[in-house]
Amino acid sequence: MNIVFSRDSQVRGMDNTVANTEKYFGQFCSLLAAYTRKTARLRNKADQLVKQLIDFANSENPELRATMRGFAEDLAKVQDYRQAQVERLETKVVNPLKLYGAQIKQTRAEIKKFKRVQNREIKQLEKLEKLRQKSPWDRQMIAQAETRVQRAAMDSSRTTLQLEETVDAFQRQKLKDLQTFFSNFVTIEMVFHAKALEVYSSAFQTLEKYDLERDLQDFRAKMQGVYGHYNTQPLANTNPSPSVLQSLASQSTIRSPGKEGEESEDDSMEEAPVEDLRALGQRPNARELPTTVRRT
Repeated sequence: MNIVFSRDSQVRGMDNTVANTEKYFGQFCSLLAAYTRKTARLRNKADQLVKQLIDFANSENPELRATMRGFAEDLAKVQDYRQAQVERLETKVVNPLKLYGAQIKQTRAEIKKFKRVQNREIKQLEKLEKLRQKSPWDRQMIAQAETRVQRAAMDSSRTTLQLEETVDAFQRQKLKDLQTFFSNFVTIEMVFHAKALEVYSSAFQTLEKYDLERDLQDFRAKMQGVYGHYNTQPLANTNPSPSVLQSLASQSTIRSPGKEGEESEDDSMEEAPVEDLRALGQRPNARELPTTVRRT
């Protein structure tokens, strides 16, 4: 009987391991999914800023117009990198975490299988003890009961060994996957920020080169009705560059969410509720994340 209790304690430890994984991996999945959605909304808001910068630039003097257009182009490039960041987070971090529910469900099934075998062993032991108390002289019945107990104990021992191997493999895979998930997360973030820093440096230089005094002189000349200082006509090419046009076109057709829904999402500071990995395992085709809108 002591062996039975020892196995039961061992199985409780295995069950706690799986339950702990289910709890925290579910929270990781929920938080990283929310992180990805908010990054996508930030990208959409930045696209709107690019559009406003271009509209503003086209209403200003040539000096400021050229500066704002250059700045808008750099900002649009950053959003291209942010789009890649969103897609990689979904593919390499969020989706693998969502699929972890199936592995947890399978491991739980193995634990339940062992518990059924263990319960049969306990029942056979209880029957043997009752038989010994009621009919201690019936050696044949006692011998048969002892044989059944031995078979149940062998089944339980074999199942315990299989369960140990299953949980050990589960734990090894969990640790390896956890390392992979967050290594991918950090790599994706580093790549985005490295590329964004390069483009933002260019944008900073563009703004630093802006000649405020020249623009101010042009403004004063216009206010006085004098245009002889230098050519104040619009630049020959006042249209946005192809990269900015492509960014704005994709924003207006595919990427930008509905105005009402987008504003309500941005105003809310609350995170999505924690996702249940058991639910994910039961509904593999369900999508817990709202579809993040991508560039075309």
